[in-house]
Amino acid sequence: MKQKITYIVLLAVMLNSLGCKKFGDLNVDSTRSSNLDPASQLMYTQVYFSGDLGIQERTNYFMLIPMMQQFAGAFNMSFGAVYKKTPSYLWRMFDESYQNDVVNIVDAVERSKGVASQTNLNAMCRIMKVYIFARLTDTYGDIPYFEAGKGAAGQIRPKFDAQKDIYYDFFKELAEASAQLDPAKDRVANEYFYKGNIPAWKKFANSLRLRLAVRLSKRDPEKAKAEIQAAYAAGVFTSNADICMTRHENVPNSFQDPRPNGISAAWNSKNEMGRVVNTFLNALTATNDPRVNHLIKCYREFNPVAPTRFLEREDITAQVRAKIGLVGAIPGRYNSDDVLSTTAITLANGTSYTPRSIDLKPQLNHNLLRNDAPFFHITYAEVELLLADATQRFGLNLGGTAQDHYYKGVEAAMQQLGLYPGGPVVTATEINNFKTANPLVAGRELEQINTQLWIALLLNGNETYSNWRRSGFPVLTPSPTTESVSQTIPRRFEYPLSEKQQNTANVEAAIKIIGTDDWTKRVWWDQE
Repeated sequence: MKQKITYIVLLAVMLNSLGCKKFGDLNVDSTRSSNLDPASQLMYTQVYFSGDLGIQERTNYFMLIPMMQQFAGAFNMSFGAVYKKTPSYLWRMFDESYQNDVVNIVDAVERSKGVASQTNLNAMCRIMKVYIFARLTDTYGDIPYFEAGKGAAGQIRPKFDAQKDIYYDFFKELAEASAQLDPAKDRVANEYFYKGNIPAWKKFANSLRLRLAVRLSKRDPEKAKAEIQAAYAAGVFTSNADICMTRHENVPNSFQDPRPNGISAAWNSKNEMGRVVNTFLNALTATNDPRVNHLIKCYREFNPVAPTRFLEREDITAQVRAKIGLVGAIPGRYNSDDVLSTTAITLANGTSYTPRSIDLKPQLNHNLLRNDAPFFHITYAEVELLLADATQRFGLNLGGTAQDHYYKGVEAAMQQLGLYPGGPVVTATEINNFKTANPLVAGRELEQINTQLWIALLLNGNETYSNWRRSGFPVLTPSPTTESVSQTIPRRFEYPLSEKQQNTANVEAAIKIIGTDDWTKRVWWDQE
């Protein structure tokens, strides 16, 4: 643990030395260190991606999870649930990522390029660079890419690149980086994803390539097919042992310390927890999905919820189910709406307790929201479900039928819950019963596959949002209210004010291509 803290502090010092926090100024790296270790920069970006509270809170918890109708109801989740346009939330990832993980990973790639003793490190940095930029372009569309983070080379106002060009470069980078990885070369033993395991990094690169290739299924199907086949042939994940995750630490989170899980901190530090939305709950109950018994819980809460006592709440799910059943939140409604009442229940200590309405509204199993909960970047379940989609959509030969991949994906998604500390274990019998009862149905295959992806990607709001836009499944009914700015579910995030002020000509050129900088516009690959 001391080693982890050392690296995080080192990078914090380096970041502070970069000067102003605005994007244009941050590209001017007049204090660039001549001996900064690119391995420590890689490690910083790995932790920052899922540990940064600002991005995870505002982008994931406030906006995308409720927008995707999985959990909502808490006041802070209403921004995404009812499409309340709050510019600072839309801008947060752009503003924060470019000045933190982007500037680090771009620099790390450059520092390690052509260094004979750092060929594997360079390949890992190239893969991480693609991963970081993919989250940005999938959210905003056209973004600075080829010139981003290169202030030392004079690129203080980087141009915005077309998403198509960015994606095509992603595929080139991932193919080259995967081929560049060599177990006989340098070992990057301290990095957080795989501790330097080269075969695992190859699978990560190829699985990321698969994810991005499937993204183009509607917009650029021929390119999608070619990249899907190439990624599969190069070797993707084949079991849950391959999952790319950050294993976060069990320490309190803050906006300065990314070691704990950022989405957990965003969720359990609030006085009011989000509740399961009927859209998500009904998808589980309609198929007798055993995860409904493991993911969805009712708790007697402390009022207000104290983060330090988060895991001490008493589980009252069984008695609530027996009395009123599981009653999910209605899309667009607050936890205080739709008051529920019931007779008293008996607590574990034998005393009688009459639950508040909010106690009766089910929420997420808190073991998935611990500070030390892992963050899943890409899972084996996602890989198999993407292979199922590609097999069904294009008729490709990817090592099995669409149903074979679908079954493997569902099984892996259920099993991966056991990777959380104290997390639920779905039994083999429960999994087999679900598969037997829920085969792919002719004409509904893509809907079933991508609905399972929507469930499996829970807590990864950015990827849930991207796959929903890409596939169109599950079909979500918009839930606007009198508070809403949009009557439909937004399709992208708008560019930040800082960019419009400091990189005006380039951002205006990007906006001209899409017409207006509006969140109802679509990114390039989001084909109707």
